[in-house]
Parts: sequence; structure tokens; C-alpha cells
Amino acid sequence: MRVLGIESSCDETAVAIYEQGKGIIAESVASQIETHAKFGGVVPEVASREHLKVLPSLTQQVLSAADCDWSSIDGIAVTAGPGLMGALLVGVTYARSVGLVNNIQVLPVHHMEGHLFAPGLSDEGLPNFPFMSLLVSGGHTLLIRVDGLGQYKVVGQTIDDAAGECFDKAARVLGLPYPGGPEIAKLAITGDAMQFKLPRPMLNKPNHNFSFSGLKTAVMYAAKGCENFNAQAKADLAAATEDAIADVLVKKAMKACQDECVSSLVIAGGVAANKTLREKLGQASVKHDVQVVVPDLAYCTDNAAMIAYAGFLRFMKNDKITDDWDANPRWKLTDLT
Repeated sequence: MRVLGIESSCDETAVAIYEQGKGIIAESVASQIETHAKFGGVVPEVASREHLKVLPSLTQQVLSAADCDWSSIDGIAVTAGPGLMGALLVGVTYARSVGLVNNIQVLPVHHMEGHLFAPGLSDEGLPNFPFMSLLVSGGHTLLIRVDGLGQYKVVGQTIDDAAGECFDKAARVLGLPYPGGPEIAKLAITGDAMQFKLPRPMLNKPNHNFSFSGLKTAVMYAAKGCENFNAQAKADLAAATEDAIADVLVKKAMKACQDECVSSLVIAGGVAANKTLREKLGQASVKHDVQVVVPDLAYCTDNAAMIAYAGFLRFMKNDKITDDWDANPRWKLTDLT
């Protein structure tokens, strides 16, 4: 079975083809980072126009790379939510149009479900159910117990800003370009995290929830209060910010695994690419005897490979697929079955 996946929930236009028994046979991503960088963040209307501009040609490019045509595609999986409404509509409308013309079934895929199962694309593969998933990105910070496809329980989430959003806003304080996470990570390499004392919000609370708005504010005050905020001080503050975010994510994730009696943790989302977070999770996994599974770096950020793979899993589940659905920017993961 071959499934073509389409992702357009935010600022990445992506297309991929997953083939049963072979994995991803072709994929491509058209990034809008340079387009939005001058605005300091994603502009929804601009994102929609960019998706509309590149999606048809990107799809043909991927089909050609896989030596396929529409007659050899068995199903189309498209991100239907959550995300930016206009951006989602471009992907959904295009998927439904080519599906109708070529008589191919179109399946809506939840963006977060794609991230949850992205590690399944790596050689290591997914651990056995149940496992805990730390889903952490620019728009989401969630701890989810996964008991199977469509069987999800949110055990923790941010009560304000997402971790990725905190990275972006801290980067702005440091005068770094968008997106902030990778820029802070690069600057932090030459920094000393011990030079700034930043809070670890909700670190010792008896629940699994997160809060990053206070940390964002603390970074701003630390920068303003520094007498000589030179290049080295900026690197030190970048390292301290990265350390604080990673400490909170790691401790909360390990606590969730312990409290839910699961022995495996899957990390997914754009922040999963952060080297400091990966290192701290590796250290904690040994201490707490928890298997940590991370996706390949290419599948941490938004991509269509994860959508094609999640779509394949859904098609193989043989659920009854209807046309009674549409783009849903507020689609909840717990609404899935």
C-alpha cells in the first residue's frame, strides 16, 4: 500500500509517500522560515498563500522522485488539524480535489498523532504499548499516555506558553532571529548556564503540567538587569534558558512515566531536536530505567512523512472512512478513536 501524505498546518509545505514494507520512498519540504523571519513569527495569511503557491508542484516533484503517478497511490493522508485555519484549508482542499479527480480515498490526520508516531519511521521504531509521549513544539507542550492507535490520555500540558514559544520569545530578548529554538541552541554552545539563575516553573508541583510564561519573563529581566550584556553574557543567558527548559521537560516526563507505570518515553515535536534536551533525557533514562525513543532529526519538525505514516496506520486499521470531516484548527487529540 502506498499513502501520499500532505502537511500544511503552519509554515512548512510538505509532501511524502510511504510504501508498506519500504517506508518513505520520496519526500520534500518547502520551508517558509525566510519568508516569516522578517516578521518575527508566522503570519497566517502569508503562510496560506505560500502553501497555495508551492503545493501542486511539490506534489508532482515527490511523485516523480518516487517514480509514481496517481494511479499507483492507494490513499491520501492530509493534516486536517490542529493548526492555522487558512493553511489547513489549502492542504485539505488540494487533497480532496486530487482525490476526487483520481478516485483516491482521502483520510484526515491529526497533526499531533503524526508527531506521536514519527519515531516509527526510524530504524529503532516505536516501543511497545503503552508508552509516554512528550510532545513539545512551538505550539504544544503535552505529556500523553499512548495505549494504542487512537488511545490517548493527556496526563500533563502547559497552562500558558509552550516550550517552543518560550524559546522564540527568549530569542527575541537576545536579539536572535526566528525561529528561536535553533538559534538559542547555537549560541548556547559557547555559554555558561551557571552565570544566570533562572526559575524552573512548576518543577516540584505534584502534577505533570508545565508553565513557561514566568521563565520567559525571567529571561527578559535577566537581560535588563545585566550590567554588561555583551556577546558572552548573551551566550550565557542562552545556555541558562536552554538548561531551564530542558530541566523542567525532563523531570516532568520522568515523573509521568513513573506515575503512569510505563517504561518507555517517546519524544516528538520540533523541540525534540534540541541537543541539550536529548542529552538530559539520555542521562535521566539511565537513572530512572526508562527507554527514551527519539525520532530522526528530519522528523522532529513538521513534515509529511509522519502524516503519510500515521495515515498508513489508520488505513490499515480498516476504520470506516467517511467524507464527513473538514479542516479543524482546534481538533483535540483526545477526540480521536
